[in-house]
Amino acid sequence: MVFGTLPLNDGKQIPAIAFGTGSIYKGTDVSKLVHQALDAGFWHIDTAQFYATEVYVGQVIRESGLARSELYVTTKYGQGNVREVLDKSLSDLGLTYVDLYLIHQPRFVHDIDTVWREFEIIKKEGKAKSIGVSNFDVDQLQQLALTHLVVPAVNQIELHPYNYAQKKSVIDWAAQNGVVIEAYSSLSSITKFPGGPVDAPVAAAAVRLGITPTQVLLSWVRAKGAVIVTTTSSKQRLEEYLAVGVLPALSEADIAAIDEAGAKGPPAARILGYAINLDGMKRLAAKLVLILTVQLITLLWVNNVMGDAMLHGE
Repeated sequence: MVFGTLPLNDGKQIPAIAFGTGSIYKGTDVSKLVHQALDAGFWHIDTAQFYATEVYVGQVIRESGLARSELYVTTKYGQGNVREVLDKSLSDLGLTYVDLYLIHQPRFVHDIDTVWREFEIIKKEGKAKSIGVSNFDVDQLQQLALTHLVVPAVNQIELHPYNYAQKKSVIDWAAQNGVVIEAYSSLSSITKFPGGPVDAPVAAAAVRLGITPTQVLLSWVRAKGAVIVTTTSSKQRLEEYLAVGVLPALSEADIAAIDEAGAKGPPAARILGYAINLDGMKRLAAKLVLILTVQLITLLWVNNVMGDAMLHGE
């Protein structure tokens, strides 16, 4: 296996790269993609209740013929009764336990403390070997650490050069408290925000090392000590991702240049485009409200006139 593992605070190990089944693949049959990922050399598969892909991941696990010890499976709790949700996930996956179980999104959980207590019991019972969270900020992490026996093993977050400055406090807290960061959407400077300031230092590192910009960005994630969570439908891309496991590390100068460029933010045109789209939606909503208001006033006026006419026998 070209990618090794990272130690968790509960004594377990987590593979340093995972194949994700969310993103654009939510609610779709990902069986071919997961088969392809396993064939390429991935052995950590990331899914979730919200993705609606667990049943397809389970199908591939059964068809793969791989021993349970040869796979690392992460899934995530979204909402509902914790035990019922986990039992459904395990049934769909065809497993008796998951290697890692995460609270997917804190804003969708009414009572995080109660849910985390259930997670602690689930871990003790062995239905999840490790437990963690996703998309948690420092305050939410501190709350769990201060009020519960088990500190999350993992916090899975969106992480790329353009949001690194905003996420640094979470990353620093995690490092100080033995929590591993998992990073998703790490290629955003290529896929969502091309043409920005990060492109230049990434391209320079790629040329110097003889690797691709994608590999530079994934190496940057590794330099931050994070587990890579990525996805693709391309076999060639999978091979490109996995090759990062044997590439030389980025230099400190490379990392600093990418950090500095990322702190400048993504391309203004891209941000403006999002703002225009949002502003356009707001204007459309305002127009609809105005039209409906005028129609309502007209209807009330007509009813009033008709009522007066009937009252006066007109």
